[in-house]
Amino acid sequence: MSAAQLYTQYTRVWIPDPDEVWKSAEIIKDYKEGDKSLRLRLEDETICEYPVDLHGNELPFLRNPDILVGENDLTALSYLHEPAVLHNLKVRFLESNHIYTYCGIVLVAINPYEQLPIYEQDVIYAYSGQNMGDMDPHIFAVAEEAYKQMARDEKNQSIIVSGESGAGKTVSAKYAMRFFATVGGSASETNIEAKVLASSPIMEAIGNAKTTRNDNSSRFGKYIQIGFDKRYHIIGANMRTYLLEKSRVVFQAEDERNYHIFYQLCASASLPEFKDLALTCAEDFFYASQGGDVSIEGVDDADDFEKTRHAFTLLGVKESHQMTIFRIIAAILHLGNLDIQAERDGDACSVSSTDEHLNTFCSLLGVEHSQMQHWLCHRKLVTTAETYVKSMSLQQVLNARDALAKHIYAQLFNWIVQHINKALYTTVKQHSFIGVLDIYGFETFEVNSFEQFCINYANEKLQQQFNSHVFKLEQEEYVKEEIPWTLIDFYDNQPCIDLIEAKLGILDLLDEECKVPKGTDHNWAQKLYDRHASSQHFQKPRMSNTSFIVVHFADKVEYQCEGFLEKNRDTVYEEQINILKASKYQMVADLFQDEKDSAPAAPMGKGTSKINIRSARPVVKAANKEHKKTVGHQFRNSLHLLMETLNATTPHYVRCIKPNDEKLPFKFDPKRAVQQLRACGVLETIRISAAGFPSRWSYHDFFNRYRVLMKKRDISKNDKKQICRTLLEDLIKDPDKFQFGRTKIFFRAGQVAYLEKLRADKFRAATIMIQKTVRGWLQRVKYQRLKRAAIVIQRYARGHLARRLAEHLRRTRAATVFQKQYRMLRIRRAFQRVRNATVTIQAFARGMFVRRVYRKMLVEHKATIIQKYLRTWLARTRFLRIRSATIVLQCYYRRMKARQELKALKIEARSAQHLKKLNIGMENKVVQLQRKIDEQSKEYKLLNEQLSTLTSAHTSEVEKLKKELEQYQQCHRGDGNQLVSLQEETESLRLELEKAHGERKVVEDSYVKEKDLLKKRISDLEEENALLKREKEELNHKILCQSQDGFAQNTVEENLQMKKELEEERSRYQNLVKEYSRLEQRYDNLRDEITIIKQAPGHRRNPSNQSSLESDSNYPSISTSELGDTEDAIQQVEEAGMEKAAMDMTLFLKLQKRVRELEQERKKLQTQLEKKEQEGKKAQVIETKTEMASDSEDFAYNSLKRQELESENKKLKNELNELRKAIAERATQNNSSNDIQDSYNLLLNQLKSANEELEVRKEEVLILRTQIMNAAQQKETGKNMETNINTHASWPNSDKHVDQEDAIEAYQGMCETNRKTEDWGYLNEDGELGLAYQGLKQVARLLEAQLQDQRREHEEEVETLKNQVEAMKEEMEKQQQAFLQTLQLSPEAQVEFGLQQEITRLTNENLDLKELLEKLEKNEKKLKKQLKIYMKKVQDFEASQVTVQTERRRHELNRQVAVQRKEKDFQGMLEYYKEDEPLLVRNLITDLKPQTVSATVPCLPAYILYMCIRHADYVNDDQKVHSLLTSTINGIKKVLKKHNEDFQMTSFWLANTCRLLHCLKQYSGDAGFMTQNTAKQNEHCLKNFDLTEYRQVLSDLSIQIYQQLIKIAEGILQPMIVSAMLENESIQGLSGVKPMGYRNRSSSMADSDSSYSLDAVIRQMNAFYSIMCDQGLDPEIIQQVFKQLFYMINAVTLNNLLLRKDVCSWSTGMQLRFNISQLEEWLRGKNLQQSGAAQTLEPLIQAAQLLQLKKKTSEDAEAICSLCTSLTTQQIVKILNLYTPVNEFEERVTVAFIRNIQAHLQERNDPPQLLLDFKYMFPVLFPFNPSSITMDSIHLPASLNLEFLNKV
Repeated sequence: MSAAQLYTQYTRVWIPDPDEVWKSAEIIKDYKEGDKSLRLRLEDETICEYPVDLHGNELPFLRNPDILVGENDLTALSYLHEPAVLHNLKVRFLESNHIYTYCGIVLVAINPYEQLPIYEQDVIYAYSGQNMGDMDPHIFAVAEEAYKQMARDEKNQSIIVSGESGAGKTVSAKYAMRFFATVGGSASETNIEAKVLASSPIMEAIGNAKTTRNDNSSRFGKYIQIGFDKRYHIIGANMRTYLLEKSRVVFQAEDERNYHIFYQLCASASLPEFKDLALTCAEDFFYASQGGDVSIEGVDDADDFEKTRHAFTLLGVKESHQMTIFRIIAAILHLGNLDIQAERDGDACSVSSTDEHLNTFCSLLGVEHSQMQHWLCHRKLVTTAETYVKSMSLQQVLNARDALAKHIYAQLFNWIVQHINKALYTTVKQHSFIGVLDIYGFETFEVNSFEQFCINYANEKLQQQFNSHVFKLEQEEYVKEEIPWTLIDFYDNQPCIDLIEAKLGILDLLDEECKVPKGTDHNWAQKLYDRHASSQHFQKPRMSNTSFIVVHFADKVEYQCEGFLEKNRDTVYEEQINILKASKYQMVADLFQDEKDSAPAAPMGKGTSKINIRSARPVVKAANKEHKKTVGHQFRNSLHLLMETLNATTPHYVRCIKPNDEKLPFKFDPKRAVQQLRACGVLETIRISAAGFPSRWSYHDFFNRYRVLMKKRDISKNDKKQICRTLLEDLIKDPDKFQFGRTKIFFRAGQVAYLEKLRADKFRAATIMIQKTVRGWLQRVKYQRLKRAAIVIQRYARGHLARRLAEHLRRTRAATVFQKQYRMLRIRRAFQRVRNATVTIQAFARGMFVRRVYRKMLVEHKATIIQKYLRTWLARTRFLRIRSATIVLQCYYRRMKARQELKALKIEARSAQHLKKLNIGMENKVVQLQRKIDEQSKEYKLLNEQLSTLTSAHTSEVEKLKKELEQYQQCHRGDGNQLVSLQEETESLRLELEKAHGERKVVEDSYVKEKDLLKKRISDLEEENALLKREKEELNHKILCQSQDGFAQNTVEENLQMKKELEEERSRYQNLVKEYSRLEQRYDNLRDEITIIKQAPGHRRNPSNQSSLESDSNYPSISTSELGDTEDAIQQVEEAGMEKAAMDMTLFLKLQKRVRELEQERKKLQTQLEKKEQEGKKAQVIETKTEMASDSEDFAYNSLKRQELESENKKLKNELNELRKAIAERATQNNSSNDIQDSYNLLLNQLKSANEELEVRKEEVLILRTQIMNAAQQKETGKNMETNINTHASWPNSDKHVDQEDAIEAYQGMCETNRKTEDWGYLNEDGELGLAYQGLKQVARLLEAQLQDQRREHEEEVETLKNQVEAMKEEMEKQQQAFLQTLQLSPEAQVEFGLQQEITRLTNENLDLKELLEKLEKNEKKLKKQLKIYMKKVQDFEASQVTVQTERRRHELNRQVAVQRKEKDFQGMLEYYKEDEPLLVRNLITDLKPQTVSATVPCLPAYILYMCIRHADYVNDDQKVHSLLTSTINGIKKVLKKHNEDFQMTSFWLANTCRLLHCLKQYSGDAGFMTQNTAKQNEHCLKNFDLTEYRQVLSDLSIQIYQQLIKIAEGILQPMIVSAMLENESIQGLSGVKPMGYRNRSSSMADSDSSYSLDAVIRQMNAFYSIMCDQGLDPEIIQQVFKQLFYMINAVTLNNLLLRKDVCSWSTGMQLRFNISQLEEWLRGKNLQQSGAAQTLEPLIQAAQLLQLKKKTSEDAEAICSLCTSLTTQQIVKILNLYTPVNEFEERVTVAFIRNIQAHLQERNDPPQLLLDFKYMFPVLFPFNPSSITMDSIHLPASLNLEFLNKV
């Protein structure tokens, strides 16, 4: 591609900038060949001209597309150059807070200067086992890559950590070692990984110091080799150190400190054990206070010193050696405070003998005071002739003192390193190792001395090794892909290395100058100028003759020659060393003993690798044959050894970058970053990658990414390789720009960007086409809308005009009408005025005339009225006068007439005629009265006669009655007396009654009064109460209003807290169980190894008394009959052996204590039970009285039963003897017959049935006799027999009545029979009694059996009907709810809802039919097996038919005597012999396969074991119970240990262990567990033993099995989760593919990487579910299993999402939501919604929603905060930082938005943990689940081979 094609408008480029190093700009005008400048627009919208060098054709660097910015791997960038690398690191560091980035094989780590939560244990587990390119860059990913390559390739590995001081090298190395210690933990108990980690605080204390660049800078280099065995567990370690900065002991620059150990010791000087050190604060010592500030912000030296001492102890350094170390360090501090006085001449000086610090120095080191005082100020000169002692000047003394202090500290440092290596050394053979090199990076300061020269020399060697390794990897990749490759030109720094280390090089000349007696730094510099002036890597400064410049690979460095010779010699006077050798402290003397020449370097550790290492290139020979061990010589040798080690290993590189010099968190200084990137080789890696084919795509990914550029006819082809080849040949004309490999396509730098540009152009063209079409459509729609609007507007306008014209016409006509009316109105009004005036005048005139007439008429009318009233009065007066005169006249006239009539009457009364008239009526009356008198007299006579007769009769009757009365009185005179007394008593009673009535009346009166009073009082109280209630309600209302919310919240919080504490307690207990099982497993493994070691020389048999004690059971043997005796326990432990005693004694004593507590609790419960029984007895006194009669019946029954049993015993013995004789005779006659055993068994069965029949008959006869005796006794003693005539006796098994007299006669007959003979067998032999009641008994049995059958059938039918009714009710309620919901929906929704309901119903019916079909198939298989067995038996039976018939004839008589009877019911117990117990355990547990019992009752082994336990309990054999349970538990443990990877076997034994635990609870006799038992099941309870302790043991075993089951399931599912949930395209075509870098071609990745789909996960869970259901595991446990598995799916997926940038995109969120919905649908299909599994997916659901939500405005931030409640703040921010657009059309999340989110989430108190603990296990609950199966209904299949078990 030409520049004109690339440098077009809108293309972004990088241009140099003095402040930012590189600045981004955009081309605003296409570039054409020959243009002298580029027209650019900067980010601040300014326009500039960028000059172009036409000769060099230096165009600015192109910028990568936005989609590639922020990539995990820098090699994934299309344009590989310095600005792209710098910008990518800056974006990741500042915007996403990602401190790690890959650059090919290099991990770039930027120091954040802040603690980040990315190094926890869960992060280690998240990276463990993952491929390097799958996760985000991390130091753990590099460590995992090294560990994996070591295990796979069996080759040693090295991790090289380098960088400037303060870049974070030590921390990175520490985290790498922590990863190895966690992942490759030691298999033994040596805790070697803890010791490896413990070496860090020691080395930091003695080798790290505060500098201006770093508060914890390592001032030495170290290489730690961590050794592994064949199983890749850590077995040991070894440390080598390089170039300790000894000058820091005596000198520190401003704002720096000495080594940490000095300040730690001073901070702890107040401790009592350090009083002899005479230390004070650090400011008081010269060697510790030269830098100024002696403290570090945020660091507690005293606390760090405690950690250092703890690390010394952990590494095995004795306390005495620790004190000696601290004494030496304190002595160095005192040595620096010596007061050295100069003499007058200046050539000599002295130290006062009373110097306090000198005395302390000598006492601490145990040397002579006088000698040290002398030789500090003098030196010895040895010549050939004699020896001189010369005094030294003050400066020489100070130099010698400082040299002595440095030497002492260096020797102490080496001694500590040696002892650390001894502590980390192991005798086990090392299989491989991983080395961690923590070494200083390239350094350049204003003043560079000997230390910087050595450091940069080491970096030159490491850079050479790095370049060759990168080139080698590139070459291997090209060869592997079978593409041609050419030699890549890369920087070779061998000339610079030769300048330093070759013959007559810088180091060689330095050593030569050190040998010269008067050699100086100036002379050495002149030799360098003369020798190397012509070298291209050596330069002489212009302005100096005492310095030189070396051109290193990173930069030019000017070194000051001053001090080089002295530092290289490292001179210490021999006299001072000899004094220290003579120290009275052995350790001090050992520090300065002469070293052998075997050790190559003094600063090195003594431990070296055990592996033979050969150098990759020949070592440069030294210039001289004899070499004194100068510092440079030692360093060169150790460096050569290090390079040999690194060349023999596979290196991994970590480059630490310091982002700024101010140590500010997340501040990025581009200048400092570029300087370090150049120095550490990152840019060189980029250059090498860019020189080859840096961009690599697989054919599949390339096809998916760039299929938009392909033609339709090409896409239809099946060969993707050919399609890609055709496309690239069409698009890229230069064939050198790409190569086709075997599995990948290789591109030169910039080609992927060009393809991305073509892809973007294609998308842009398609977008323009879509936009054009859409915009045209929008315009057409707009035009049509405007047209329709215009027509409507015209219509309305025309209508408006027409209406306006009509309005005008209407108004004109209206105006005319108005005018007409107005004119008419005006004329009318004028006419009306005239008319009204005329009318008014007329009215007034006419009124005047009328009023006149009216007044005249009124006067006349009044005169008429007056006349009328006057005339009336005159007429009335005249009438009254006339009337009164008339009345007077009438009165007088009437009086006169009356007088005349009276006179006439008087005269008439005096005449006789009148009297006659009066007497005529009187005579008739008299006659009538006379007649009446006569009639009455006659009647009177008649009555007198009757009266006389009656009186005579009466008198005679009275006399007769009197006579009778006298006789009666004589006869009943006594009764009369009694009557009198009764009358008197009645009278007294009447008096008392009257008295009582009186009292009652008084009481009633008082009661009425009191009642009234109380009513009144009650009414008052009720009123007061009502008032108080109202007040109380008001107060309650107020209180509730104030505290209702708070109280409810507190209550809920308390409940949640209690639940949480309960869960935590349960979790802790189960973790203890888990830890116990792990230790037990560990113990078994160790014991197996010991056994193997012991058996290596020859076979040894364990003592027989240890075989049972050394079983897998870790639980003590507890006997139910002997509890709580400690002496017995100790005796058992002594018998078991001291090894077992040490293990089980504490557990045994704890269990005994628990047994005592349970025994006390049982006694308390027993006393309470006795109290309850006594109360019950008191309540049953009345019932006891009524049952007195039954006691006599029991007595009679017992006596009869005893006699009956004696007679039966005699008879049965006789019959048994006869049968035995017959069998013996037949056995002798037919000895050769094969049917003897069958006939013998037949006879035994007949005998058994006869005995059972006799037992039944005996019981019935005894009951009959008892009732007869009771009847006889009632007849003899009862006086009220007549009242009880109708009573009848109830016979068992019969409803017929027996006459009492017949029963008495029968009883008398029996008494006579008893008197005749004492043998009760006489009655049975007679047979009369049996014949008498034979029919009655058979009828009764038949009726009773029929009745029981009918009752049972009726109960079953009623139960089934009830169940059906309940089911119908539930179905009806569901249908009603569904109907109500349907009515509320729309018609379309109703149709859809109806279809959904119908589909659900059909699905359920289909599942039911499938289950029924499976059951029928299982039953069919079972019946086929039984049919085969029965066919075999039938064949055997037919073969022996003839012999059986002969036997039948021979024993026909005997069979007639033996009465056939059905076998008794199975009692649900299985009997076995003690010696068959191992066989039982082997057949039922050890060798049992789940498929064997798959067609039987679920959990059949548990039921069989319980039936065996029940029989042992029945026979009261505690040893048998204990032995069986112990063997069962041990057998289950062995099976699980053997099949620790088999899910089916583990699930099978979890189900059986839980079922056995439920059986022990259900049949324990505890009322709390028996609530759901049937009467039959209650009969199967244990009678003698309480197995509560074994229930606890089984519960713990169930927890262990559950945890093993979860571990197996997680092990199966975990490799599938990430691929299925995040990587597999469940929605096709949704995810996009981005360019990937080197890390996706990691050598640890397999060629054929297996991927899983979600269907595979669901299939696996279906398999788990079906296995657990088929094996009868409790549904509650199944729910907990899937809750745990779903939590693991959530945790693994979310953790992977949080650690992978490539999956944090919108499309991944869509895929996640789809996959989660599939899982939830699966839960609903399996009816596991109530398990809580769906709730465990809530964080993952919210993460998926977070990926899909908008992320722009503050409203979006609030929505995210309110939605993501299950995610922590760190997780939300992490996902937002990782969010990566797959296409360029998506937008990135801005930093401002993330800061807004953080501001919203500040109030949350989230834990600092970033990742979820996917190993967390919910506490498991085993709810009690009783079985409805009765023990007597269980069938033992023949396939179990349990023939030795006998049914009881």
